[in-house]
Amino acid sequence: MAITSQPSADGQELTIVIQGRFDFGAHQEFRDAYERVDRSPERYIVDLKGTSYLDSSALGMLLLLRDHAGGDHAQIRLLNCNPDVRKILAISNFEQLFKIA
Repeated sequence: MAITSQPSADGQELTIVIQGRFDFGAHQEFRDAYERVDRSPERYIVDLKGTSYLDSSALGMLLLLRDHAGGDHAQIRLLNCNPDVRKILAISNFEQLFKIA
């Protein structure tokens, strides 16, 4: 599992890419990906293209990111979800909290 983050050139958007299993073992690395940036971005993208699995702790980590990004006013998109990941997000009603594409 590897988590990387890349701010946009203007610093307004942060893309977080998750590879492999997204579970409790990724907790600190995921938090570091959005907390250790120079500027607070206005928008976040979580790219799940390489994510093979996520569990309830991953859902909790996404909620922590949402709180960090401004709660109800947060602009977070979850992109490139495979069918299994999308199903877990749908069962958890995350489409009401995040933009999922």
